[in-house]
Amino acid sequence: MMYDQTRAQQPAGQTPGPAERRTPGPEPLLPSAEREKVLLRLRRALNTFAETPREALEEAESAYDEATAQLVSALAERRRVLRAGWQDRDPETQSDELRQALRQYREITQRLLHL
Repeated sequence: MMYDQTRAQQPAGQTPGPAERRTPGPEPLLPSAEREKVLLRLRRALNTFAETPREALEEAESAYDEATAQLVSALAERRRVLRAGWQDRDPETQSDELRQALRQYREITQRLLHL
């Protein structure tokens, strides 16, 4: 965890305002609308299992396939954007810019390993 000088200088017990609060975590790998569509299909499969088990399993499998395809696509796009940010730059690119790209690769890779 990095040292936050601004937060450290606040009096004890003072809660930061909305503009000062950090987001709860990294941005999701998939957009919320896409996640919700897949989750809806999965819920539908779970809810219909008792009446039509085979169809429910096929729906669950299809939802799984859709989620993995979207995830692969989102990760490929994220990689493309990251690479474009550093690959064709001048060899004298600031080490801070390169360090930031390395952090982003690390974060995404660690998230994938913890899925």
